Amino acid sequence: MSGKEDNRSDGTQTPAYAGAGDQEVAEADRLLGEGQDLAAVAKQLEVSEQTLHRWRQQYSGLKAEDAKRLKELKELERENAKLKRVVAEQLLENQALKEIARGNW
Repeated sequence: MSGKEDNRSDGTQTPAYAGAGDQEVAEADRLLGEGQDLAAVAKQLEVSEQTLHRWRQQYSGLKAEDAKRLKELKELERENAKLKRVVAEQLLENQALKEIARGNW
């Protein structure tokens, strides 16, 4: 996924920094460091100015390794939430099957 904002099926947008590649964030920092204004950098990277602000807020002061670990952590948190939903669904299914087995349906 590129650093561009993607529309979800529900019409909302995914957070751009969630899909921002390390190179895109580094490129934004480099261009801004060279003195280009925010609007020009946003246009060049094909993202909104708000997205650049988010990236800078999220990644400013982080080393590349720390930023990578932060992204991995966010991915693991999403996976953990998904697994929790699966476990909850299994628990409900097991309870329903127990009720059916008892004849309480």
